[in-house]
Amino acid sequence: MRYFKEVEEMKNLYSEDAFTGLEAAIVLIAFVVVAAVFSYVVLGAGFFTSQTAQATVHTGVQQASSSLELVGNVYGIGDGTTSLKYINTTVALTAGGTPMDLSQMVVSYNDGTTLNASMQYDGTAACTNTITGGTTGRVQWCIAQKINANTDNLLEPNEQFVIAVGMPTSTGPNTKFTVNFQPSVGAVLPVIRTVPGGISAVQPLY
Repeated sequence: MRYFKEVEEMKNLYSEDAFTGLEAAIVLIAFVVVAAVFSYVVLGAGFFTSQTAQATVHTGVQQASSSLELVGNVYGIGDGTTSLKYINTTVALTAGGTPMDLSQMVVSYNDGTTLNASMQYDGTAACTNTITGGTTGRVQWCIAQKINANTDNLLEPNEQFVIAVGMPTSTGPNTKFTVNFQPSVGAVLPVIRTVPGGISAVQPLY
């Protein structure tokens, strides 16, 4: 009898309330851990989305704004007959623009009669002679002169490049044409001009 009495007293030492509290603490800790992990995942996804959006905005601004600008007039060089041989246009970087390799630029031409979506780049030293040398040369463009610059094709701040663009034989008097300069990064710089009624050796185009 005494043995059973001691066993009964030992059972009474253990409280069901203690086990219930321990279970509640375990459940609470589990919820806290799950919430912490979930918060970390959500915050990580938010930071990633924010960085992606920021990069998209910067890329969009960079692509939407042209890094090139015209400097001065656009001059048309006549071929001595009834059309232009080529045009000379001076370009420079816009304020805050980053250096760019103009040899990677895509130049296109359109006058409603003749369309050339990608004119051939001529990297020779005497490129204007090649451009004015016949029908084949007329579809080319080149860097004719570099002002305040070194010998490479990298247009940098405070530098100016004179771009010569060969004209097709359809560029006669009163012809309106568009030459697009598409740099590797940035928006297109369109040059829209009209050939005057009479063509001389050199004339500004408006």
